[in-house]
Amino acid sequence: MEISSSSTGLQYPIRSISLPSRLNPQSIKVEAELNKLKAWETSLVSTIPVCAETVRTGLVGLAELYICVEDLILSPITQQALLQHQNGLIVEEALEGSIGLLDSCSEARDLLSMMKEQVQDLESVLRRKGGDLSVGSNINAYMCCRKKVKKEIGKGLRQLKKSENRIMSNPLFDVNQYLSMVVRVLKDVSFITISVLRSLMLFLSVPASWTRPGGWSLISKLVLTRQVASERGGEIFNEVGSVDVVLKSLHGGIRSNDAKINVQRTMQRLQALDATIKGLEGGLDCLFRRLIRNRVSLLNISAQ
Repeated sequence: MEISSSSTGLQYPIRSISLPSRLNPQSIKVEAELNKLKAWETSLVSTIPVCAETVRTGLVGLAELYICVEDLILSPITQQALLQHQNGLIVEEALEGSIGLLDSCSEARDLLSMMKEQVQDLESVLRRKGGDLSVGSNINAYMCCRKKVKKEIGKGLRQLKKSENRIMSNPLFDVNQYLSMVVRVLKDVSFITISVLRSLMLFLSVPASWTRPGGWSLISKLVLTRQVASERGGEIFNEVGSVDVVLKSLHGGIRSNDAKINVQRTMQRLQALDATIKGLEGGLDCLFRRLIRNRVSLLNISAQ
């Protein structure tokens, strides 16, 4: 049965796979990890807006999946099958796709690094100056960074969509059962990698200003609807949005010389976001290394 994923911005079917484990026991591990991540992907519909823990779970699961995939690729039966098919055409297709995934992962790392730097700068200023009037300029700088990140995320989402379309348009090869399984695994792994990276971008894509943003077509309509509802209800919808909320309050209090402004609450939210970003950076770094190793393994096959 196919499960639609349109509400998370996904356009491909989620399947439960059954691999020919008699031919390669590594396929059992791949099947298990893939199905875990596809269950995680389905759960995104009910966990929007995306929170850091959801993204972290996806990143951890993806790292485990790539370990299993590498074992499958490095097995002699898989290497022999890949080499014998049309002069390694399947390997070449996989290598081409790996470039886009590496680029998207690298871009996500850069965005997190940019956010972390601004969060830490703001933490430092508030620690030294408290609610001083001059802090307003630092808050504005943070919000400018958020807008820049949002703009870059728009580009990143378009790139992920291109990668997704390219994978979907790849021809289906007339191959035996085992090689057909390998091709499907490589495609499914690429799809789920795109899904995890997209979830990270959605996590960072809460409105980057204190007014309702325009040009939101690339972000899931469901995400926007729930965010607007949260704003109206005064709720905090994820770790990034919670910082926006307290900074808006602090900025307004500083400008009006309100003695009741809560600098400590703002510091706590910033520290929580700082820790969150560091955790996600660790997960992305691990994924990036796995993507590199996966590409090296494919390159080694191609060079034979």
